[in-house]
Formats: sequence, C-alpha cells, structure tokens
Amino acid sequence: MKHYCNGRPATADDLAGAVVNYGHFTSLQVRGGAVQGLDLHLRRLRQGTTELFGSTLEGSQVQAWILAALQAEGVVDASVRVTVFARGFDFRQPLQVLPVDVLVAVSAPVTLPATPRRVRSVVYQREMPELKHVGTFALFQHRRLALQAGFDDALFVDGQGRVSEGTTWNVLFGRGDEVVWPQAEALRGTQERLLQAGWGGGAVLEPVTLAGLGRFDAAVACNAAGVWPLAAIDGVGFARSEALCERALGLLAETPWQPLG
Repeated sequence: MKHYCNGRPATADDLAGAVVNYGHFTSLQVRGGAVQGLDLHLRRLRQGTTELFGSTLEGSQVQAWILAALQAEGVVDASVRVTVFARGFDFRQPLQVLPVDVLVAVSAPVTLPATPRRVRSVVYQREMPELKHVGTFALFQHRRLALQAGFDDALFVDGQGRVSEGTTWNVLFGRGDEVVWPQAEALRGTQERLLQAGWGGGAVLEPVTLAGLGRFDAAVACNAAGVWPLAAIDGVGFARSEALCERALGLLAETPWQPLG
C-alpha cells in the first residue's frame, strides 16, 4: 500500500501525524479511473471535515489528489482510502479551526465475493455513527470475536433491540418482493445510498428488531467493496438472500461510474 499526503509521497512525519486517533475517512473502489458514487464519497469527506475540524475541504482538490496518486502508481484499478486529519490538532485545544491534511492510500483493487455468510448479533452502538471516523477498534474486535465463535462477522443492535449495521457494512432485508432498510442510527454507506436510489419507491424504511427477523425471507450486506447474502443472523435463516443479492448486484451494474479526471 502506497501513501500520498496532500498530493505528494507521504513522509514519516506525515504518517506520524495521521496516527492520532482523530480524523475521518472514506474507502472506495476505482475501476478504469472511475468511481461509483464519487459524489457521495466527496460529500462524506466535506461533511466530516466541517464536523471534526470546523474547516472546509474542496472536493475537487481531493479528487485531483486521488487521481495524482493513481497516476504515480501507474494504475487505473485500485482500492483507495482517503483519510482526513490535521497535523496541528491538539486535544487540549480541540476548538481550534485547523487546515486539514489528506492522506491517500492506494492498494490492489478488491471485490468481495457474493458468498453467503452467517453473522451473530451484538449489542453495540458506534460513537457518532453518522461519521466514518477513525475510531474502528470496536468494529474490528467484534468481528474478531464473531470469527472466534464460529461466525463470519457481527451485526450491531442498539439498546432498543433494533438492527443498525454490520461491522463495516450496511444491511437490507427482503420480505417477499419488498425491500426493507432498518431504521436505526448507523453510518449510511455509499453503496447503501446507491442501492436505495436504484430501488427508488420500491424500498421502505422501518425499525427491524431481532425478535422480528422471522418476518423476513432475505438479508443482504453491502459496502463499497461488494454485496453479499446473509445466510443467517444468529439462529434465523433466510432462504431467499441469494436472490435478493442478485437483484442488488443488477441495480449496481446499471449505476454509472464517475470519472476522477
């Protein structure tokens, strides 16, 4: 994985500033120099910068830095992570309005296979779930514990018993021909937004509880790297998850890719 900071190869000092646990990011897949939902990724970065640092971030500048990093690596297909931080951030003076630094990491492209997975539920609520912030310790630890217990991943449920999101993915459910998105506080992913736009009025938003999972016959997970069916959540199986996954993949196949250049 190669890193570029503010449009130039990252130095040790750049990376030292980025390890402070205060910042936000987005992860995206690039194919042929283009990104699905590029505008959504850039909007996420702008909003996070205003929220955490009180400053602005020009989407066009971020776009140019991503493109420059890809050109430096000589690739048009890649996985890219864009992290926004501030080397001048001081936790003792967190109200300072600071110029931000942008770290672009380029690695090999990834497409997660549409392999059915079994997940277990965990009562957990991310801090400030609306932000894709760098506080990811609990996400990875819950996934690790789920794997140790014989599952493929973990699904988060809030204190009211409502399904919210997976460790690094969103979830949707099927009920006959109806598509249901769970109504709870969660990070609203770019892939989720694209699928919601594709389904349009054909999808509904409602609270989904663990006790009510038996009302659904399908469940699908999604993030920027792919879409995959959920075979079961805890002991509840979903017979039509693979069919719903195929529908979702079909919608994404019709979603245009936005060029970086």
